[in-house]
Amino acid sequence: MNLKFIAGALPALLLVAACNSSTKTTVTDSVKTDSVAKTDTSTKNASFYTLKNKNNVRAIFTNYGGRLVSLFVPNKKGKIIDVVTGFKTAEEYKKSTEPYFGATIGRYGNRIAKGKFMLDGKQVTLTINNGPNTLHGGKAGFQYVMFDAKMPDDHTLELSYLSKDMEGGFPGNAKVKVTYSLNDENELHMDYEATTDKTTVMNLTNHAFFNLNGEGSGTILNHIVQINADKYTPVDSTLIPTGKLEPVAGTPFDFNKPTAIGLRIKDKNEQLKNGTGYDHNFVLSGTAPGKFAHAATVIGDKSGVVMDVYTQEPGLQFYSGNFMQSKNTFKGGSKDDFRTAFAMETQHFPDSPNEPSFPTTTLKPGETYKTSSYYKFSVKK
Repeated sequence: MNLKFIAGALPALLLVAACNSSTKTTVTDSVKTDSVAKTDTSTKNASFYTLKNKNNVRAIFTNYGGRLVSLFVPNKKGKIIDVVTGFKTAEEYKKSTEPYFGATIGRYGNRIAKGKFMLDGKQVTLTINNGPNTLHGGKAGFQYVMFDAKMPDDHTLELSYLSKDMEGGFPGNAKVKVTYSLNDENELHMDYEATTDKTTVMNLTNHAFFNLNGEGSGTILNHIVQINADKYTPVDSTLIPTGKLEPVAGTPFDFNKPTAIGLRIKDKNEQLKNGTGYDHNFVLSGTAPGKFAHAATVIGDKSGVVMDVYTQEPGLQFYSGNFMQSKNTFKGGSKDDFRTAFAMETQHFPDSPNEPSFPTTTLKPGETYKTSSYYKFSVKK
């Protein structure tokens, strides 16, 4: 049986022609595949792909890391702006001090404590890459791999990857497929599937960094956020969940009513200290197997761009860009300054393999991991 996990005219700045597996990518202006180092075996086959709809919305991806590079949507004045941070070339993604910009994350999104867990009575040991823990698949995470890509039409991109047995320490040959699609309702859909030949764990997501006022437009602290969650998973000083589900009521984590990101981010709160701001998993309300729940709404304070998040996943990791350090230069020329982008990662909970009370992430042979999420874009006048 199948295992189903609960759970928006392109400016001259960046123009990439859509392509499929049998044609070459045409790249002009700021994104250039021919600038990728030819001697670099991990990026030399990188290409860029554009999804488009009738509303002149564009989503640009690269198969290196399965990344969302740009997302062009209209703001309240009708101007098309890029609301996703990213780089001009695959090589820049590889060299970035932040490896997750726009990436498809796997095999396991978020953290696993000390890179270890028990599975079928045996200890699984993963690579460590985040303090004492494993983060986003460890040193062999999907952000570093080259996906096979094809475009069946101009609004769909299919990315496939075979994650081999014991890659990064994860057991099983896992066949992974991610389908990104952009419809005429200005929804960017993310459909994930995976199978395995050995019992393993699976928790796939996308790690796009957003600034709804446009890449390079400054702080995200005045963005308005609403997250439909009555509880969250508090973490220790290494950002591993304690195992408890705590109410958000009366805390800086209560976003049930629209609230500016920066309103309470400097409050004296142990969890904000542990996360250096918001870097926490929210337990979503109204989730049911195979059903979409409205997880969150974010509004750009200057642009009026509205992003609604819908998911079949039980959790949402809200990250407020706390570790951005101005060390990387984005495609538009701006730096990745502190808290100038945020992430909303739909997911199962962090460290679920070590927490039996959390929704399971175990995937067995004969089962199919299947889950979907999407971002819907509109404008608040």
